[in-house]
Amino acid sequence: MSDSLYSELGRRESQIMDVVYRLEEAGAETIRAELPDPPSNSAIRSMLRHLEEKGYLDHREEGRRYVYFPTRPKEEVRRSLLDHLQETFFGGSLSETVATLLSAKSENLSPETLRELEKVVEDAHGSSDSSEADSPEEDSPEDR
Repeated sequence: MSDSLYSELGRRESQIMDVVYRLEEAGAETIRAELPDPPSNSAIRSMLRHLEEKGYLDHREEGRRYVYFPTRPKEEVRRSLLDHLQETFFGGSLSETVATLLSAKSENLSPETLRELEKVVEDAHGSSDSSEADSPEEDSPEDR
């Protein structure tokens, strides 16, 4: 598998993975029912088998049916997709990525959500300060 989960998947395979990540695990018929313009039963089973062969899905047997689940943790995939989005559309700029997300959702930001975001920024700032303290400092122009 490549770094970005969806980089080597076709449109329908990506849709299947979206469903499986959203539901966490599901049988072929459940997945099929969640897809727009659902393919035939045999087509969905074939696509699920291909996703297993590529290493994206695994399954377990429950009676006579297979229950499919992703092989990579949701958090890992989330990080990979965000990194890809940031690089592709924002030139790697975290601040532009976050600013765009916030401006698109600004009317839906509750006071509670804003407090949560402030905490995330504070925590990131705190971890940034501690990593700077751990790394050797370069001489600033005034120190020379």
